[in-house]
Amino acid sequence: MFITDIRKEFYEVVANQRVALLVAADIDALCACKILQALFHCDQVQYTLVPVTGWQDLGTAFLEHKEQFRYFVLINCGANVDLLEMLQPDDDTIFFICDTHRPVDVVNVYNDSQVKLLIKQDDDLGVPSYDDIFRDEDEEEEGDDSGNDSDDGSEPSGKRRRYDEGALERRIERQRAKREWEARRREILFDYEQYEYHGTSASLMIFELAWVLTKDTKDMLWWSVIGLTDQWVHDKITHMKYITDVATLQRHVSRHNHRNEDEENSLSIDCMRISFEYDLRLTLYQHWSLYESICNSCYTTCNFKLWTLNGQKKLQEFLADMGLPLKQVRQKFHSMDMSIKENLKDIIEESSNKYGMKDIRIQTFGVHFGFKNRFLASDMVHATTALLESTEKDENDGDNFIKALDSLSRSNLERLHSGIDQAKKKLIAIQQTVASCICTNLILSQGPFLYCYLTEGTPDIKLFSKPLALTLLCKYLLKAFVLSTRNKRCKLLPLIMAAPRDTEKGTVIVVGIPPESETSDKKNFFGRAFEKAAESTSSRTLHDHFDTSIIELKMEDRSKFLDALITLLS
Repeated sequence: MFITDIRKEFYEVVANQRVALLVAADIDALCACKILQALFHCDQVQYTLVPVTGWQDLGTAFLEHKEQFRYFVLINCGANVDLLEMLQPDDDTIFFICDTHRPVDVVNVYNDSQVKLLIKQDDDLGVPSYDDIFRDEDEEEEGDDSGNDSDDGSEPSGKRRRYDEGALERRIERQRAKREWEARRREILFDYEQYEYHGTSASLMIFELAWVLTKDTKDMLWWSVIGLTDQWVHDKITHMKYITDVATLQRHVSRHNHRNEDEENSLSIDCMRISFEYDLRLTLYQHWSLYESICNSCYTTCNFKLWTLNGQKKLQEFLADMGLPLKQVRQKFHSMDMSIKENLKDIIEESSNKYGMKDIRIQTFGVHFGFKNRFLASDMVHATTALLESTEKDENDGDNFIKALDSLSRSNLERLHSGIDQAKKKLIAIQQTVASCICTNLILSQGPFLYCYLTEGTPDIKLFSKPLALTLLCKYLLKAFVLSTRNKRCKLLPLIMAAPRDTEKGTVIVVGIPPESETSDKKNFFGRAFEKAAESTSSRTLHDHFDTSIIELKMEDRSKFLDALITLLS
């Protein structure tokens, strides 16, 4: 059931209990987790933190902890499946679910006792009404025995036969009504569950809890900013939704900045200052050179088509138009002349408009830690994602999770800087892969969708065996393809991408994303399609990811699985 009073129905319930925190491996979940940890520290709530990467992990974590805990808090996992059916918990176990995945499973919505949803009701949820989905069994059995009461032989047989006929007709009528109701139920559920999409970020929900409790700090506010920016960077929400939530956070930022104006420490060396920015869509440009950032940002790379000679020429013209010396453009941002840095955003915006890049600037937030360290929210997202999916050493997912979580604290700037370095390598790898896929025509039109398979020998293939990295590559590649192809039909198609996941087990990871368009509602139908295709061909698939549009598949089953998808979606 949906919780209406998050303070009373959630926080006050768990405040005196031991809580198990099950957190999914994405940046928004990490940020929500940091805010909740800070609140728990305030009130000395005992908790155990368990990172979970998929449904199997979630099941294992629950089995390991169900003896010690009654209360489980699930962050960014658990809303879009029938949780009680999956985990089979005891009757006194209670789940609090704060999850951005939609649609929310109807059983979770209508279970009043064990499943409590920390989900904004003003999100466009479209949950079907209770009577359309559930029906009391008693109604159906009622009257089934009505013809058997008169077997004592006291009534004349003709009357009894007529009575039986009436009962039989009623029963037939009831069965027909039941069949109609079931057909309608299937239709309603299909419409409701057909598309997967994302709602309000979990970190924003938990920050609003902190605000209601009047325990919100600047750190918590910054974490909720990063959580929202994660949804924008990974293209999970519509532009309209992003702008609306930015406005909400902007009000909180103004409130905090206003509150700190009078305090003396507002200029101390370790102070933290969050500001609303109308900044450039150039990834990590303040920690890189301007030239490298332009060459490795999706927005500029795709608009210039930098994988072509023409695009390279265009880029040189663009730099000349800005009137910036090449020496300045190619050196580290923090070493550039102050006179250039002061007006840089305006200069770039002016030249971008001439080159058709009308929205080179985006509403976002920045932070200053003391005098020296300045980060944009998107810098934090890229750095933390790189740490979360690090392939540098043979570390397991749990270690990466803790490192990524640590990098969000301002006391761990060293770790954050190492994340930024890894993020640069990842972005360069993504751009090079996009360029080689387009130049070698690796993207094939399969009829109802586009398809691209990264073969075993591709550079940086290990990086793309991770779901977030592959999804980001997928989005960049589709944008680039849409801008470079002349085929109008192909511009409107979704993209499926596959890459080797585990060569020893012979599995590939498959990701599907919706078509690329400015007005896209970001709803993804591949989750359902993958399930159906796997079912109809008995392909050996693993639907373990919390995003249903990401699956693992046996290498040998790839072609029959694709054939089934083509048939299904044609």
